Amino acid sequence: MFTTLKRYPDNPKSNLQASDSADELILSYLAAFDLSEKRILIVNDAFGALSCALNQGERTTYTDSYIAHRALVLNSKGERTSLNNLDQLSGIYDLVLIKLPKNLSFLEDILCHLSQHLQAGSKLVCGAMLKHLSPAVFPLLQKYIGETSTSLAEKKARLVFAEFQCEPVESPYPLEVEIEGFAHPFTNHSNLFSREKLDAGTKFLLAHLPEGSFSRILDLGCGNGILGIAAKKRSPEAQIVFSDESQLALLSAQANYAKFFSDSPELVWTNGFEDQPRETLDLVLCNPPFHQETTIGDFIAWQMFVDARRSLKIGGTLRVIGNSHLGYHLKLKRIFGKSKIVASNERFMIVDAVKIALK
Repeated sequence: MFTTLKRYPDNPKSNLQASDSADELILSYLAAFDLSEKRILIVNDAFGALSCALNQGERTTYTDSYIAHRALVLNSKGERTSLNNLDQLSGIYDLVLIKLPKNLSFLEDILCHLSQHLQAGSKLVCGAMLKHLSPAVFPLLQKYIGETSTSLAEKKARLVFAEFQCEPVESPYPLEVEIEGFAHPFTNHSNLFSREKLDAGTKFLLAHLPEGSFSRILDLGCGNGILGIAAKKRSPEAQIVFSDESQLALLSAQANYAKFFSDSPELVWTNGFEDQPRETLDLVLCNPPFHQETTIGDFIAWQMFVDARRSLKIGGTLRVIGNSHLGYHLKLKRIFGKSKIVASNERFMIVDAVKIALK
């Protein structure tokens, strides 16, 4: 069914697929219905499997992920694209297909926005692999949509059904979070990592930011933008660039930056920092994630490091924090030629890599 689909970015050496059994279950279930007159919303479609296969009705796709957005465009050969902001939802949807996200706060945010675009009889069909189907999904659906039911499990996947019976509600997101040492609270949207407090890794890196004067600084995988904001305070003349794969992260960083400074940052929605100009940055700050949804690995950090090296000027520095067992100092040595451990504690390691001219 999905043999022509590719993941993004495409890695020929990887055996990971661009679809799963939950996609198959959703499409098999829908095959019995005439959807030609329906307004259909597809949410969190990882690589476009649902959006490309479904050819009935008026279809709209929403994703927060640049990778999912880019995969959809490529797999549909440019025929399909996506909405990337929940505020862009419009009108009433008859049917909503959701690949359930790992982040339950993000799911709650989605359901609250959906409640404003559903009517009595509107149906939700949610799909997930059994090992990733959290029991907390059911009370969220019952609270914001209506009573739930499930399909039988097939190929280690299951569908969850709900029909809209509730009232429209406003989302509780974004959150406003006070952080010690900053005069204004931080606006944290629902799909951020550690959205309710400052995570320990970022806190440690904030205590070990580089000294010096920098003209262009990238907060790579920016989240709420706190690293870029702290760096701007140290280098007031610097141009700050925020890059993230999540559109909600960029919205958070943009809102937070505006609380502290009168100029505007550069916002880049992309995978890592791919396809950006070479040798334009003096400093890159990075606290890389080690998972993409439910897929765990160092491939995200590896790409971030390669992208950072390409975009740094000669003599520019990449400063990275990670759990000590991840061995980022060794990965950076392979990419940059050498690396230096700047600081460490019982859990984290901060590493510098400086771009040098190739002989």
